[in-house]
Amino acid sequence: FPTPTPFFSLRAAERPRVDKKPPSGVRSRGSASFSSTHADASSLWNTMKSTFLVITLTGWASASNFDKPHAHKGKLVPFQPGDPKVKLDGKAKNILRSGKPYQTQVQTSDGAGGRGLVVQDVDAPTSIVWERILDYDNYANMVPKTAESKNYKIVPHKPTKANNFLEKEIYTRMKVGFPMLKLEFFVRHFLYLQHHNSLTWTLDYSKESDFDDSMGYWYIVPHPDDPDEKTRLFYSVGVSMFDWVPKFVVDFMSSKALTDATAWVKKYSEIEYQKELAAGGGRKKTSDGQQMGSPMFGIFGNKKKKEEEERLLREAAEKQAVEESQKRRRLMSIRAGWKRYLLVSLVLALTAYNAALFLTDVSQDKSV
Repeated sequence: FPTPTPFFSLRAAERPRVDKKPPSGVRSRGSASFSSTHADASSLWNTMKSTFLVITLTGWASASNFDKPHAHKGKLVPFQPGDPKVKLDGKAKNILRSGKPYQTQVQTSDGAGGRGLVVQDVDAPTSIVWERILDYDNYANMVPKTAESKNYKIVPHKPTKANNFLEKEIYTRMKVGFPMLKLEFFVRHFLYLQHHNSLTWTLDYSKESDFDDSMGYWYIVPHPDDPDEKTRLFYSVGVSMFDWVPKFVVDFMSSKALTDATAWVKKYSEIEYQKELAAGGGRKKTSDGQQMGSPMFGIFGNKKKKEEEERLLREAAEKQAVEESQKRRRLMSIRAGWKRYLLVSLVLALTAYNAALFLTDVSQDKSV
């Protein structure tokens, strides 16, 4: 922040030059108050810089908009559901057996580049892992840096070959929190559980997000060595950030997002499974291999009941989305009022600061 040029100062060529000190015993008028005035002005300017920084960051954090479309319809190549076909050698399997995630690279669907992918073994059945991943309304209690997460629309589909066996679209509003900054974004999930064991996602481009773009992928299968009680999951994500996002946020999203995502799923899935075992439960299987108590069990068992539940859930989510939108508009109106007030105060303070500098210069010139 450069020091501002006084609004009313004289140009250098017009200002009288002082080449020597005042005669002995003669006190310059205004000289005694100059240091105090200058110190006060400097303190005032530091305060104004801090205020400006807060205003700027607040503006960044409020860039998302539920009622306004995103600037584009997607820049990153989205993932396709299905087996990533990652070959795990002996070294990779040893890493997984130790409980750590294994990182590798996969090629994008258009063949133009590579993406990071993490493989993680989880000591819990596949159904429990899916329950944790699909529990978006509870992400704030499980996922690092997640401040808020709420579904605002759910669209069920009849899986067919034409839609690549898509079962459901889940629209989720998320907010991640960092010091002095929160980023809000809107995600559109595509669930292909029965046929592809997959979940993919992109941004919901009908809403304006604080991320430039984002897409990702889960592939969840029973563990080959213990399919009843263990799971092997595959995860990848791609994020594009705007230039104004601070570097520490970009570094976090690029370096820790992969391993952090699989770590929280492993942690909470295993905790849930241990609770069930301690209670004398566990996940029994039906004759067709499905695990009872899971979201997959009975997914086609009672069609009318399922459709009614989906309808009620969709209506509730849409109602909540409308309420959230109205609440955000009220908050934005209040924030806009405060920002105007702070900006006007900033202008007045700058005016006072420049006036003080001008009067000090005039007082010094007269004392000569």
